[in-house]
Amino acid sequence: MRSGKIISIPFLGLMITLCACYRADISPTPVVTEGQTWGERLGFPRDKRVLILHADDLGMCVEANEAGARYLADDRIQSGAIMMPCPASQAMAEWYRRHPTKDIGIHLTLNSEWETYRWDPVTDTAQVPGLIDPEGFMWRDWRVLRSATPEEVELEIRGQIEKALSLGIKPSHIDTHMGTLLMTAGYAEVYMDIAMEYGLPAMVIEFSEPIVERFRSIGFIIDEEVLKLAANYPLPKLDDYYMISDGESYEDKKQKFYELVQSLQPGITEIIFHPSVESDNLKSITDTWQQRAWEAQLFYDDEVTEFLENEGVLFTTWKDIMTRFRQSNP
Repeated sequence: MRSGKIISIPFLGLMITLCACYRADISPTPVVTEGQTWGERLGFPRDKRVLILHADDLGMCVEANEAGARYLADDRIQSGAIMMPCPASQAMAEWYRRHPTKDIGIHLTLNSEWETYRWDPVTDTAQVPGLIDPEGFMWRDWRVLRSATPEEVELEIRGQIEKALSLGIKPSHIDTHMGTLLMTAGYAEVYMDIAMEYGLPAMVIEFSEPIVERFRSIGFIIDEEVLKLAANYPLPKLDDYYMISDGESYEDKKQKFYELVQSLQPGITEIIFHPSVESDNLKSITDTWQQRAWEAQLFYDDEVTEFLENEGVLFTTWKDIMTRFRQSNP
């Protein structure tokens, strides 16, 4: 497969906004919940910021694998998730089998967003025709929401989990590439039901009103039915969720990370990023290569390490979250 930049087509504006996630300079929103945060419910001190530094898009390409695996092996970050339909997913599974204690989840994938670097569903395409765009790959954007039924989505995400299990991965959690599984009630219900069936915590947020407004302000489609499903979801949730912002330079990016951490409220927050080793191949895959390369530097930076120590944040993993949850809900 050749590779390239995100293609520009009608409707893709929302998708590009989504891929950017929290790269826009939007001030962090305080966690506003009734009663305890999830951090406190799971036994963390009520005044502490608890972080999961999480590498998305493992398995997408060898550059993502190299950067993410190094971070995880050296305990510089706490968690990562593999895109099972992608070309380098089996290589990442091989790494996991050598490091089975690491916190690795499944980045459930219904989109193939790059211009020419594409992937198919893991399910027989005859069974999931709605997941396939006119070019024969997964949809680049949210048009999948109008094309694929919840039944097709269930087949595919179940297939991705089963593929991971067949490769020897014991996932710590599941989450959703580009947020697609939280965009409609039909998809969200499948996502949360499968999480409960497999006993795998899904990346679901405690959706306070300010958090919902923040998500909607950057293009996420979060309807009232999805919010009801999230409110009734019985497994542990995050108190908040962010993506590392883009920077004009590495130093600017680092400063934005500092500001994000300093503004967080007590509770469990996952901060995601997409570290990748710089290469000509990465540059041909995505026009976000520079940000991804800087993200491959960030947590090996002694200044960042010192900053996190001085901030007094605690760290956790999805494995730890689920262990604490089971202990508190025997």
